[in-house]
Parts: sequence; C-alpha cells; structure tokens
Amino acid sequence: MSEAAAAAVEQSLQIRPLQAAEIDAAVALWETAGLTRPWNDPHQDCRRAMGGPASEVLTAIVGGQLVGTVMVGHEGHRGWIYYLTVEPSLRGQQIGAQLVAAAEDWLGEQNIPKLMLMVREGNDVVASFYDKLGYSRQQVMTFGKFL
Repeated sequence: MSEAAAAAVEQSLQIRPLQAAEIDAAVALWETAGLTRPWNDPHQDCRRAMGGPASEVLTAIVGGQLVGTVMVGHEGHRGWIYYLTVEPSLRGQQIGAQLVAAAEDWLGEQNIPKLMLMVREGNDVVASFYDKLGYSRQQVMTFGKFL
C-alpha cells in the first residue's frame, strides 16, 4: 500500500461498536482470518457479546466498510479480548493496534485493572504483535470445558 493510501486509511478510520446489521460481515472477516472454530458459533458469540453489559464488539470502519474487529469483555476484574482481526490487505497500518487501544479504553471506562488474551500455540506473528504492544507472556495454563 502506498504512503498516500495508508494516510487515507488513517484519516478515515473510525472505531465504534458493531451494529446488528454488520454481524455477517464481522463473521466473514473472522472466517477469512481463521479465527472461527467448528465448536463455536461465531454469530452467537457476536450476539452474546453485543447484548451483555460487560462486553462489546468494536469495529474498525474505513470508507464505510468494516475492516477490523475486536471483541472485549470482562468478569469484574480481568478483561479479555477475542476476535481481533483486520482485513488482510490493510494489515500493517496500525488498525489492529488502534482496536486494541480502543478495547483497553473500553475496559478502563469499566474500571477493569487488567487485560488478558490468548494466542494459539505456534501463532508467532500474533504473539509478536502483542509483544510490540507491550503485553507480556503470563506463566499460566488455560483450562477449559464445554458445557
């Protein structure tokens, strides 16, 4: 992308909550990025986050188009982010970093003191992204159980 095109993206970037009519576009972006898994219904994940007082889905909009998302939520002490992605052709333009900053701000407004996230083992590109944003690797194991 040329410097002029990158500047145009930066000038027109808007970050705001996802609208119900944009759920399919958000899920399509998640699928393109490889974020969905067969055991999770991404449409339901999205609606659940949009409908709760302790969660939100934030979007990056450029030129009226949804080009990025981050899901943010908390349980009262720790905030979590999920489904962070940016349209592949626009990666490297700081849109992802701005979405993370918006999620951090949202959690700050909720008085949540810590933000956590999970990166799948072997996803070195994403791990490096978070390293550059000042996140540190935690010495924990994550356990889960489907209910």
